[in-house]
Order: sequence, then structure tokens, then C-alpha cells
Amino acid sequence: MRLRYLPVVLAAVAILLSGCSKLTPENYAKLKPGLTYAEVKSLLGEPARCDDLVGFKSCRWGDDRRSITVRFAGDQVVLYSAENVR
Repeated sequence: MRLRYLPVVLAAVAILLSGCSKLTPENYAKLKPGLTYAEVKSLLGEPARCDDLVGFKSCRWGDDRRSITVRFAGDQVVLYSAENVR
């Protein structure tokens, strides 16, 4: 009898988790050249992945549906872009 409520509980958890995302237009608007990796991480949270290449780092927050990508030279933001962040 408890299993019939499982889909409702899972849907509620999914809604709550999606509301907690830091991938918002407001946070994207706070990005600017010169921010450090630590500042971006405090704004967006832990990145899903980062790739390093001799003084350059490219990090992505999010997934295939929506994401923010930030590129760093040294430890400072030089470029950033967003996909489906609304």
C-alpha cells in the first residue's frame, strides 16, 4: 500500500531539487571577467567537470540539458557561456 505513494514522493523530491539549483539567470548575470575560480565556485557550487590545459581551465556546471561553462586563464574568468539557463 505504501508503494502507491512512491511516484508522488519522487516527483516532490525532483521538484524540490530543481528549485535548489544555482544555475539561474541571476547567478549567470553575476559572472564577470576577472572573478577567481573560488568566487565562481562559491556562486555556482561544485562544477560537474573541469579540464586543465597548461594555465587554462574550462569548467562546466550542470548537465546536457542546461549548463554554464566558464573558462579561466590562470585563476581568472576570461570567457563564460550558458545553455538553457532560464
